[in-house]
Amino acid sequence: MSDDGANWERDVIAKLATDALAEQKRARRWGIVFKVLTFSYLFILLFVGLGWLGQSDGIQTGKHTALVELNGLIAAGSQANAEDVSAGLKAAFEADGAQAVILRINSPGGSPVQSAAINDEIRRLRELHPDIPLYAVVEDVCASGGYYVAVAADEIYVARASIIGSIGVLMNGFGFTGTMDKLGVERRLLTAGKNKGFMDPFSPLEAEQEAYARSMLGEIHAQFIDAVRQGRGDRLKETEQTFSGLMWTGEKSVELGLTDALGSVAFVAREVVKAEKIINYSRRENLAERLVRRFGATFGDALLRGMQPGLQ
Repeated sequence: MSDDGANWERDVIAKLATDALAEQKRARRWGIVFKVLTFSYLFILLFVGLGWLGQSDGIQTGKHTALVELNGLIAAGSQANAEDVSAGLKAAFEADGAQAVILRINSPGGSPVQSAAINDEIRRLRELHPDIPLYAVVEDVCASGGYYVAVAADEIYVARASIIGSIGVLMNGFGFTGTMDKLGVERRLLTAGKNKGFMDPFSPLEAEQEAYARSMLGEIHAQFIDAVRQGRGDRLKETEQTFSGLMWTGEKSVELGLTDALGSVAFVAREVVKAEKIINYSRRENLAERLVRRFGATFGDALLRGMQPGLQ
């Protein structure tokens, strides 16, 4: 092979090698760029999830109506738990420029303990901030524990078709003793303590335990009634059905003195408060809080099952 041919081959090989190296460098550079973009995106998501971005720290200025929402079942582990609702109410009452607080309720009820805690916090905040009224505005449902909360407000506004009331307490469950007899299943329940198997669904209902349960429900019902009477005062037109657990439409509830008038959140802010601008102070869990609560609850539940088998 001539020198010219050999040189030509070397030049081609050198060029191919150079191009390959250049291509590898470009690929590495683009890889670094994509990695940087990916990490930046993930960090932004993390910051938003942790609440470090996209929040105003609850600092609002100017004349406005403060809004707090109570949605769904009132329970310790739900969105409508006493701690979060109370935190939102506190922020709303303390906000600069807030002319009034609206508590928007759409709840079928729930825990009497959580409901009473929110009721107590509303009355406490009203005493601390006597110049800031609190109005409850009902959307679809304000029953049982939801109404327990609402009666702490200065006034309650409803829609015509809202469902209001259910001033009562219940304890429900099932009894499977007949089914077990038909299937030939024997219940073996060992307890230390006469009433440790209280209201066990697989054992016959004992008259003594039923009477005790009814007495306990009666005590809680009396607490509910006291809260309603304290909150509604002379506006309440009591009848034999008022505390029976019945529910009424929003329009009928106004006639009965369970509520005060018809009106939406926008109506109350515009016509009653005279501050049409509405700012929502409801506390919402960020991503980090949701993850901690979910994994923490799962771990705690597993730990309790493993270490305390006799305390269910």
